[in-house]
Amino acid sequence: MDIREIKYLVRQGENERIEFKKKINHPDKVIRELVAFANTNGGTLLVGVDDNGDISGLKHAEEDDYLMKKAIEELSRPKLQFKSGMVRLHENRSILYYQISPSKRKPHYALETPQQRWGKAYVRYEDKSVQASREMTEVLKHSRSNKQLGFSYGEEERLLMQCLEEEGTLTVQGFADKSGLPLARASKIMVLLTLTNVLQIIPTEKGDLFSFKPHEPEG
Repeated sequence: MDIREIKYLVRQGENERIEFKKKINHPDKVIRELVAFANTNGGTLLVGVDDNGDISGLKHAEEDDYLMKKAIEELSRPKLQFKSGMVRLHENRSILYYQISPSKRKPHYALETPQQRWGKAYVRYEDKSVQASREMTEVLKHSRSNKQLGFSYGEEERLLMQCLEEEGTLTVQGFADKSGLPLARASKIMVLLTLTNVLQIIPTEKGDLFSFKPHEPEG
């Protein structure tokens, strides 16, 4: 990657696949962005770029790079695979970049300390990295399997279809409330229908939304 490619990414602004950081002050928080990329559709972290797109660069880029790679080694489980590099702006300033591909080992978790046994999974939604819900985590776990799933279309599934036709989108809690089902049962049904490509799960900062999965165009 060179400065032209950096500027091209910056012009796009932060989005589902691009994140800016001015510098690495808290590697334990920055690691969440990389985990979210790996758990979603991949992406690029640019360090030395302000949120407003100002390419300020890093004066001590080697130090930030050391902190970031140390965080990836110690604070991601399973450990993230990545490509990285340094692009010099001028004699005293450089940009760091970290490229993450969609992982085949989902879900990845971000730890707060190397001693922590269990971390938190994150996914990317628009320009934010949000903590994965229990339902999203289940979907991520099954996404790495080639196992074919099926379901029987019963009264509960019919009720879910009806609710979605009326509402457009539903939360797990919303379906439980409308159906009278226990929350755990409502969750199980919605996850299964997501895994069988009937529904899609949309992570947001306020919680997951489920909707019918759009049909892909033929050809």
